[in-house]
Amino acid sequence: MTIAVRFAPSPTGWLHVGNARAALLNWLFARKNGGSFLLRLDDTDTERSTQEFAEGIEADLRWLGLTWDRFARQSDRFALYRAATEKLKASGRLYPCYETAEELELRRKVQLSQRKPPVYDRAALKLTDEDRKRLEAEGRKPHWRFKLDPGVVAWDDLIHGRVEIDMASLSDPVLIRSDGYPLYTLSSVVDDGDLGITHIIRGEDHVTNTAAQIQLFQALGYAVPVFGHFSWLLDAEGAGLSKRIGSLSLKDLREQGYEPMALNSLLARLGSADPVEPHLRPEDLVTGFDLGRFSRAPARLDPHELDLLNAKILHMTDFAAVRDRLPEGATEAFWLAIRGNISKLAEAADWWSVVQGRITPAIEDQAVVQAAIETLPPEPWDTGTWKGWTQAVSAKAGVKGRALFHPLRLALTGRDKGPEMAPLLPLIGRERALVRLRGE
Repeated sequence: MTIAVRFAPSPTGWLHVGNARAALLNWLFARKNGGSFLLRLDDTDTERSTQEFAEGIEADLRWLGLTWDRFARQSDRFALYRAATEKLKASGRLYPCYETAEELELRRKVQLSQRKPPVYDRAALKLTDEDRKRLEAEGRKPHWRFKLDPGVVAWDDLIHGRVEIDMASLSDPVLIRSDGYPLYTLSSVVDDGDLGITHIIRGEDHVTNTAAQIQLFQALGYAVPVFGHFSWLLDAEGAGLSKRIGSLSLKDLREQGYEPMALNSLLARLGSADPVEPHLRPEDLVTGFDLGRFSRAPARLDPHELDLLNAKILHMTDFAAVRDRLPEGATEAFWLAIRGNISKLAEAADWWSVVQGRITPAIEDQAVVQAAIETLPPEPWDTGTWKGWTQAVSAKAGVKGRALFHPLRLALTGRDKGPEMAPLLPLIGRERALVRLRGE
């Protein structure tokens, strides 16, 4: 069997870290098992779906480096949903219901007040043909529910292990809205079955409705996929991320300067028994990936951990990988000099200004600076120049340690900390160095 998985976002908003986690885990599972990864846009919500969001989803996945092998969009597949609907009607598994949302909510409240589970009572099945005609004459249009078979539905979950759901605890799910549009449960199952999806890997909020979907797969004659439900994603304090989704959209994270592999490296192991480590390519995360090592306990996303990973990844990144994102004229020597001291790539532009532009030098110790001017060696300079020069300054000014190095750093860079001065000094050059030492 060739494994096939899918990532199926709705183009009704920007992708956030929870979506990225689902996409990444499916992509890794496919790559680990030699399978295919399908990107499917679940865009049946025509009122909220937009082309901008659809293009944003594709851009976000490309930014993460998650290429897809197949592509589909639900708006192209309505004929399949109509055919599935007729098949379910013919088999007696799909039945019309005429209750309004207000009527259903009232029944729900009554059930709860009587300490009964809020499960749909199947009142629509008791309607006669005359009843239905009367309701339709009143202007009511039916929504359609899938009639669940009684008993227990069980499956072996890739993360949860054995799961058993008593179908008596579930309401018959609505598959078709009163306006004729298919809802998620129908369109998703039809697509998964028709497109040959073998494994469905998604969040644990889908565990309960998986039982109903298994019956729907069977009713439509499709093979039932293998399921894996990963845990909730919480913030560092253990609260849900829902209120912070805006700040954790991939669009915003990208604009904030995060490297995609910082996010990939975190999400690929978050919630598993394996340590989170920085990696430079999505392919590097495939080795060691195992859904069986993921815990059922909620995973916590700590922005500080993401910051640390981002810095570590930049410290590991070669010049060729960032050349096109650095300021014009920036060299490999510059990148190697500053990469160990930045946490976001945008900081490279600041250091390029330090070594190539005009700064406001800070003269902390005039005697040390004057000794530096008098001992400043001629060019050419290399990474060994700093050591020889500072030894000469030390001997002339009679200072060592911080009293020697701090005034020189302040004068030459205008900053009291930063990259090692040995590789930075040749980038500044003698002419700029002399101007800065003079306080100009």
